[in-house]
Amino acid sequence: MQTTITARHCEVSDPLRERAITVVERLGNLASRPMEMTVVFDTEADQQIVELRLHVARGEILVAKGEGADHRSALDRAEEKLRRQLERASDRPRKGRSSQAKNPL
Repeated sequence: MQTTITARHCEVSDPLRERAITVVERLGNLASRPMEMTVVFDTEADQQIVELRLHVARGEILVAKGEGADHRSALDRAEEKLRRQLERASDRPRKGRSSQAKNPL
């Protein structure tokens, strides 16, 4: 799975970058056929924001946003939100071809 880490209006330390990679690997193991993960660190006023975008097969994109006093707590919140989305997605019935023919002759 390809991983991209971006920082907007802030600096991301190496330990925080490693923590983000660990979170991405954990979430990638939960997803069925993950293709790409994007982690965006941002700062707005006194709020730290982390956004996780997971692209899975069939074009589905899951997005989770976490806010906190620091980037680490925001990353943890975003991870929990994305984990819940992945659990819901695994419970949904899959879209696919029907086993019966549409126009039997």
